[in-house]
Formats: sequence, C-alpha cells, structure tokens
Amino acid sequence: MPGYGDFLKAARKAKGLTLREVEETTGISNAYLSQLESGKVKQPSPINLNKLGRAYDIPYEVLMEKAGYPVPKAQFFNSLPNNMTASRLGHLTDDEEQELLEYLSFLRSRRGKRRSK
Repeated sequence: MPGYGDFLKAARKAKGLTLREVEETTGISNAYLSQLESGKVKQPSPINLNKLGRAYDIPYEVLMEKAGYPVPKAQFFNSLPNNMTASRLGHLTDDEEQELLEYLSFLRSRRGKRRSK
C-alpha cells in the first residue's frame, strides 16, 4: 500500500529516533528499516509491524492498516490511544496524517532545543 513507508519514517522522526536506535530497540536491521521506509518492501511482516508499533507507540492495527492488511474497523477505533483527539480531527487522509506527524516532530525538536539552553 503506498504511503506506509512515509508514515513509518514520520513516526520514527516524531519519536526522535535514528534507524540505528530503532534497530537496537526492535532487532530489525537498519537496512530493512530503510527499505520499509522507502516502500521497497511490498508486504511487511506483521511481526515487524508489531515491533515497530511498540517502539513508536502506535497501535498495531494502525500499522497493519497502513501496510494494506485488512483490519476490522471497530477494533481499529477501539485501539486508538486518544479517542478524544480522533473524534476532534475526524478522518484524516494519509497526507494529512503524515503532515501532522512531521509537525509534531518539529514541535518536539523545538521543545528539546529550549530545554538545552
């Protein structure tokens, strides 16, 4: 499914992690992680998606859906960590979701710079 690689990359950056740090946490090689983020892996392993979900604090069902696996909708919405935020935003397109993750990463990086001053 197009776009899951960009989503994974934005999620990693939002957490402020490098590919090497994700490799250390998950046991997934950074070369494979790079291929996931570039979309070269056509059908990522559910086991690896589960590991990445834990590392990025993203529900497994969200990553499964992004990668093109069928996910029951009721289960998906019940697994969201903050239903209040989801209900305020409504349905997001893949592009909107990616932009929000990138903006969150930007905000977090600014917050980190303020603390170090």
